[in-house]
Amino acid sequence: MRKFTVGVIGLGFIGMAHVEALRRLGNVEVAAVADPDSCEAKAASIGVQHAYSSYKELIDNEKLDAVHICTPNSTHFEIAMYAMEHGLAVMLEKPFTVSIDEAKALCEYAEKNGIIGGVNHSLRMNPMVMEMKALVQKGLLGDRIYAISGGYIQDWLLYDTDWSWRLDSKLSGKTRAFSDIGTHWIDMVENITGLRAVEVLAEFEIAHKIRKKPVGTVQTFSSSTGMKYTDFPVDTEDWCSVLFRFDNGAIGSANMSQITAGRKNQQIIDISGSEASLHWDNEHSNELWIGRRDEYNQIVVKDPGLVEPLAKRVISYPGGHNEGFPDTFKQQFRLFYDALEHNSTEGAEISLFRDGLREMIVNDCVYRSAMERKWIRIEEV
Repeated sequence: MRKFTVGVIGLGFIGMAHVEALRRLGNVEVAAVADPDSCEAKAASIGVQHAYSSYKELIDNEKLDAVHICTPNSTHFEIAMYAMEHGLAVMLEKPFTVSIDEAKALCEYAEKNGIIGGVNHSLRMNPMVMEMKALVQKGLLGDRIYAISGGYIQDWLLYDTDWSWRLDSKLSGKTRAFSDIGTHWIDMVENITGLRAVEVLAEFEIAHKIRKKPVGTVQTFSSSTGMKYTDFPVDTEDWCSVLFRFDNGAIGSANMSQITAGRKNQQIIDISGSEASLHWDNEHSNELWIGRRDEYNQIVVKDPGLVEPLAKRVISYPGGHNEGFPDTFKQQFRLFYDALEHNSTEGAEISLFRDGLREMIVNDCVYRSAMERKWIRIEEV
């Protein structure tokens, strides 16, 4: 097994999750990190020897095989391009970029120069999400999928005093709830079903048009209680409802919320087929419900001895031992470095730069639909 040396750029909540997951692989060393804010203290807290305040210094001074980019998406294009120009593989957090043009340029450069680039749509690595994909491929649902519904619901921005850099559209782009969490949902759905959304109708709502921005730094999902504030106008959505039309004629519907009290990080996917249906709720992430009309329904529990081979690929523990959010990162990165070792993404099942471009196309159409209040056709680029 080849050993890889990597750098992680950005040490917020997600950057730290990357470091932890990479260390669980065994064949990847996190040699250095970069962060413009307290980089040395952050590196020391996780036992990384080399710390840089600049991503360019990290790339220029370290002998790396790849970088993981975990910074605000307004910076993704310049960092990823700089890394690829230095011959490095790239694992990029989502949202992929802030525009279709940026996404297309990254894809074209990577493909022209034979560079493997991944996008961290790690949630497709949930074992029961992969089980759904395998069951669809086997034909369990019948000869046609009629409808897909669900959503992605959180509460971490419920109050007007809740703050994150994602609330600043200069850093996050023109959408928030959809680009941040809705893109996860549609990525999982398209990957599971093999269908492509071809039209969207979206509605946005901003619950807090003025938020209280803390004077200081606040980490994602942390509390800003007791801080001093300034008023900050918000122009991205707290809630997003979307109708989809898929290329086989199926209709889809999903709600994305960052303001639903009590829902910390819930993803739901319902798929209705001509012979059976599937239901998955990540609050019970190791279970998959299978519905039938003329026989008993089933609840399938994650067990590598019972699930389909595709799902078994992303399971590390025996039945009865739950796997969750951190494990999806580990599985995504394991498959990414397997692809890097063999210099091929054939059958890798991971989200690649082309999937990131697809994400930005859908994201742009959802935004246009909400602004223009009409159905928008999704055109491939």
